[in-house]
Amino acid sequence: MSLETTFPTTPPTPPRLPPLRRLAARCMRNPLGGVIAALVLIFGVSCLLSPHFLTGFNMMIMARALAFIGLVTIGQSILMILGELDLSVGAIGGLAGITGGMLMVQAGLNPWLSLVLCLLLGTACGMLNGVLITQLRLHSLVLTIGMAGVYGGAILVATKGVAITGVPVDISFLGRGLVYGVPVPFIVLLACLGVVAFVMVRTPVGRYVYAIGSNPEAARMLGLRVDAIRIAAFATAGFLSALAGILMVARLGTAQPSIGDTWVLAPIAAAVIGGVATTGGLGSPVGAVLGAVIIGIIENIIVLFGISPYWQSVVSGGIVVLAISFDSLARRYLHREA
Repeated sequence: MSLETTFPTTPPTPPRLPPLRRLAARCMRNPLGGVIAALVLIFGVSCLLSPHFLTGFNMMIMARALAFIGLVTIGQSILMILGELDLSVGAIGGLAGITGGMLMVQAGLNPWLSLVLCLLLGTACGMLNGVLITQLRLHSLVLTIGMAGVYGGAILVATKGVAITGVPVDISFLGRGLVYGVPVPFIVLLACLGVVAFVMVRTPVGRYVYAIGSNPEAARMLGLRVDAIRIAAFATAGFLSALAGILMVARLGTAQPSIGDTWVLAPIAAAVIGGVATTGGLGSPVGAVLGAVIIGIIENIIVLFGISPYWQSVVSGGIVVLAISFDSLARRYLHREA
């Protein structure tokens, strides 16, 4: 009998997962594939449900509405990839819009200079959130709930709950204008998304964001400036929220104290639908904006069917619960299979 040991010449083939598990695994590894498939499905169903959906006018209305929530979603998605949340983004957008209205109407300042000052204000508010969170070692969820009250209270103190009318028409093009039939706010959204996506994919800063979101302590031990990147991310979210607030003022022609009231839950839902992990380290701003498109289509269908707009809040909240639940269940399922 030979004592020689024979070794296999080829590695063993891993066991094949059932079809449903393979689909879940592919979606988790490539979140953009999952959200694009969902978007195509919802778009097709919407076309079948309403003959008014796929019209040029409705597409223009939907693109313009998407621009404001999309800008806030980009900032929120960066923070979620970092493993953070900012629940004050809506209040920052509202505060920037109200400040812009006061500077242009009550102080008589040049409209374009007012816009720049509002963007700086939004950036400063986001930066303040980041500084307090990193220096006081506070949880972002708790801190930004409190700061949302501060910014929202400042709006009411400044306006007494009354809208500021008479915004100069010089800036109306930013909110109502069209370029070859495409709303200007939507073009601004695409430009911001392109810049942020390039930074996240092609620059070291983007890789640092993913590394910190995956394991902040390991990133700190590698010498990354974790606190500085977190502060910069909060400042970026504040800038984008302020930009959305200013564009909304330009669209309405008035500075309403309620601007930004609905910009809290929807961006989180959009990011989760778009594949951004609630635990950080995974996802992309592009996927998050695609998630916002899905929510926008659903809300548009609600309007086309004449359902009360109050149901939009119910739908947004329900989508958040479903998206987060699915994200948690899928990751737990795949972790058990690994």
